[in-house]
Amino acid sequence: ASQINGGAGAGGIELPKHAKHAANDPYFLQPMEGVDGTGYRASWWTQFYCILWRSWLSVLKDPMLVKVRLLQTAMVASLIGSIYFGQVLDQDGVMNINGSLFLFLTNMTFQNVFAVINVFSAELPVFLREKRSRLYRVDTYFLGKTIAELPLFIAVPFVFTSITYPMIGLKAGVSHYL
Repeated sequence: ASQINGGAGAGGIELPKHAKHAANDPYFLQPMEGVDGTGYRASWWTQFYCILWRSWLSVLKDPMLVKVRLLQTAMVASLIGSIYFGQVLDQDGVMNINGSLFLFLTNMTFQNVFAVINVFSAELPVFLREKRSRLYRVDTYFLGKTIAELPLFIAVPFVFTSITYPMIGLKAGVSHYL
């Protein structure tokens, strides 16, 4: 800790002896050059681009995970479609369609949420280390990861809806489907 010294500069604080020697040590972390007022070496856009690129490469690197998610979605969609197959628009049919729409929403929401939880928990140690090193901000990490996985976040609900929508017998037509 530092020692208070009445005559040592404006603040009256004198550095301990080991800190004075550490400032001359080549392994002591000196203030970084090229760091802006936020404490990051790179701009927000550079950080975002690097995280987006790295996240995109990790998505492309594991095509089996994409295939498994799509296959899982197709199987669950087929199951839900077969349960609610061919509903008619009477009182019972409308209640069944409400139930199927509830399953639509919960399945699409939780499938994407669990995918994010799975990825984030696997990358948490790396994220914390790089965040502490001030390599990037939290917002650039979040946006980069989200945008890199956006095609999958769009493809999975599209596959799910494309299978279940006609099986349940919802209103026909492309405009209604969209």
